[in-house]
Amino acid sequence: MTEATRPTQRELVFAHRGTLLAIPAIALAVFGKPSGASIVVGSAIAIAGECLRCWAVGYSGVTTRSDKVTAPKLTTAGPYAYVRNPLYVGNFITALGFALAFTGGNEVAFRLTLIGLALGAMIAVYAAIVPHEEAYLRSVFGKAFDAYTASVPAVFPRATPWEGRQGTYDPAVILKAETRTFATFGAMLVLLALKAVFPSAHG
Repeated sequence: MTEATRPTQRELVFAHRGTLLAIPAIALAVFGKPSGASIVVGSAIAIAGECLRCWAVGYSGVTTRSDKVTAPKLTTAGPYAYVRNPLYVGNFITALGFALAFTGGNEVAFRLTLIGLALGAMIAVYAAIVPHEEAYLRSVFGKAFDAYTASVPAVFPRATPWEGRQGTYDPAVILKAETRTFATFGAMLVLLALKAVFPSAHG
C-alpha cells in the first residue's frame, strides 16, 4: 500500500464508526444502574432520536451504511433542510436517552462520568467524520454544497426549512437500511429491562 492509497485517520474512524460507538454503549450496559423513572424518561428520548434518524434515512437511503463516504445525490430535503447532519443529531439524542436510562440508579458523580464519557466519545467520533464527509460532498457537488452549508447549520437546526431543498422520501428504504440499528436499539431495551428486573446482576 502506497502513501497515497493508505487510509487517513478520518477514513479509518469513518469505516469503524460503528465499533467505536459501541464501546460507550457497552460501558453503559456494564456499569449502569437503571431506575424505573430513568428507563421511562431515557427510553422516550432514545425513541425520539431514532425517529429522527429514520426520517433522515428515508431521504438519504442505504448509503448511510457504507464503509466509505458516498452520495449519489445531494439530499437537502426533509430533516436535511433544517440541519446538515440529522442522522448524527438523531444518534446523539438516542445516545443521550440511553445514557440517562442506564444510569438512573448510579451515584450522581459516577452517573455524570458515565454520561459524559459516552457522549464525549460520540462527539469525538463525529468531530472526525463530519469534516471527512463534507470534504467529499464539496468535491462532488461543489458550489451546490457550498450554498447548502452557507444556509443550513451542521448541528443546531434552523427554525424554518431551507428553500433550496431537494430529495424525496422513501419509507421502504428504512427497514433495509436500519436493520442493524433496530437490532441494536432492541438489544439496549432488553438490557435495560433485564437490569431493572434483576438488579442484583449489577450490584
